[in-house]
Amino acid sequence: MFIAPGVQRLLAPNASMMTGPGTNTWLLGDPPVAVLDPGPDIPSHVEAILAAAPSLESIFVTHTHRDHSPAATPLKARTGARLIGRPAPRDGLQDERFVPDAVPARDEIFTAGGLRLRAIDTPGHASNHVCWLIEGDGLLFSGDHILEGVTPVILVPDGDLSAYLEALERLKTYPLRAIAPGHGRLIIEPLREIDGVIAHRLRREAKVIAALAARGTATLDELLGPVYADVPLNRHGLARMTLEAHLIKLERDGRATRSGTGWHAREG
Repeated sequence: MFIAPGVQRLLAPNASMMTGPGTNTWLLGDPPVAVLDPGPDIPSHVEAILAAAPSLESIFVTHTHRDHSPAATPLKARTGARLIGRPAPRDGLQDERFVPDAVPARDEIFTAGGLRLRAIDTPGHASNHVCWLIEGDGLLFSGDHILEGVTPVILVPDGDLSAYLEALERLKTYPLRAIAPGHGRLIIEPLREIDGVIAHRLRREAKVIAALAARGTATLDELLGPVYADVPLNRHGLARMTLEAHLIKLERDGRATRSGTGWHAREG
């Protein structure tokens, strides 16, 4: 699917509750000579990428969760393409086969297929997360940092809610035209979307504080129901991870403390 000059989308066949319709793999250049977020190592998807970009030169990744980067390894083996991204953290949830040839610094520029891609480090969902901005066009490849219609899970211990919110605020300083997320459709009002995500996270934080104040001391599981009463039960396992991230942020901010498995609001 054509998205912008020199940008096409190829949808990976890995639809699920976590990935929505599947992972968005982005083909860059006309003809394509680079791929961004090659997605899972599914043979049919790897072949589809090679058919669309037989002269593959570069493979960019936003982060190394297993729905975003594993196809990089077979693609590199078949084409010799250069891998660009950050190494995988060792939290048991990552594609540890991904070994980059180039590790981008903040605001470093890379070229691919006539496009200039700016690396914007955006930790939070994952500590090695990078968004990529097409210079001069304002199209941001957001990986899982910003998604269509949902907020990403903050996967502790590697994920960090404070870092996530800081990165969102920093993204607003760039000239954004649209957001191409890792899952879902193009987002055409980027600043409105970013402000909405920040507001959502702060509303959830307020619910955590209110639940702590009402209960005195509570465990993570005791807080989950009241804080996420608006979320279907089949998603509470995922919500629990982000709830823990909220509590860790509040602890760092001096607004909550923990003793063993119990949490309580900090007075003053």
